[in-house]
Amino acid sequence: MTYKIKLTILFLLTLFVQNNNAQERTNSTNQDPELGKVSWYRDYDEAMAASTKEDKPVLILFQEVPGCATCRNYGHNVLSNPLMTETIENEFVPLAIFNNNKGKDLTTLKKYNEPTWNNPVVRIVNKNGDNLVKRVASDYSVKGLYDAMLKALKAEKKVIPEYVKILGEEIKINFNAQNIKETHYKMYCFWTGEKQLGSQEGVLITQAGFMNGEVVKVKYDASKISKVELNNFAKANKMQPVDTNEDFTWAKKDEDYYLQHSQLIYLPLSQVQKTRINSALGNGQSPLPYLSPKQTQWLAKIDADKNEILYNGDFEKTWNEQINK
Repeated sequence: MTYKIKLTILFLLTLFVQNNNAQERTNSTNQDPELGKVSWYRDYDEAMAASTKEDKPVLILFQEVPGCATCRNYGHNVLSNPLMTETIENEFVPLAIFNNNKGKDLTTLKKYNEPTWNNPVVRIVNKNGDNLVKRVASDYSVKGLYDAMLKALKAEKKVIPEYVKILGEEIKINFNAQNIKETHYKMYCFWTGEKQLGSQEGVLITQAGFMNGEVVKVKYDASKISKVELNNFAKANKMQPVDTNEDFTWAKKDEDYYLQHSQLIYLPLSQVQKTRINSALGNGQSPLPYLSPKQTQWLAKIDADKNEILYNGDFEKTWNEQINK
């Protein structure tokens, strides 16, 4: 089955799920900033029923709405990242409980012994309402939430989609700086260099440029691939390490050559996604595993309707513009 046929099927399935959930969830394009860009269930019983039906754990956000600066920042900094919102909405059943409300919200607060008028707390529970991981409290970072989500999915023995793994790699670039290294390789053609280097586990971002010849700058996770391993792979593919004292000039028009010559260039993609997809296309592999459900849906529309998404180079801005259409 070609990836274009798969796109059509996935597009129809996505529309079906969205239509079924449309009346039960918050509107992510018009809601309080404390809730970020996630479309949330607001009723505990409905969320638990969805958990049983969809066989997904429930991610419960206990949040003050409207809330203090900490609450607003959590919505903006943690719950608005495009791949984070995709992970929450598609791999979990998202439920928001206002900790400054009465009624059903207060009932759920009491059930989990959560305080009222409090900073953000996240619990991830199974279909019976039991905790899968330790509650996320006093950690208002995207890494803290991601780590808990990953543990919960593993506890439920779920397959971790590639786009969720990519989210983790994007987070690692910012939060595990000690393991993120850069190096450069010279080769006869940086199109081929990006294709080959981008295929290696641990390589996060490739960038085409010049340093007395064509080179590829590589950002990699040293906890997954060592400099020696990367050098050995490069030499086996007719590439040589370059003295980093030379100035690097970015070849912007030649960046991600295979991606640029496909319809995927019109999608909002993260930096790691670009590297993975460019390498996959260059090596004759399907790019679909690296896309989130919304990206897959948008690609199907581009392919079917020739309705190009005008990606302006700003991943999050373009993503939000597309959602708001």
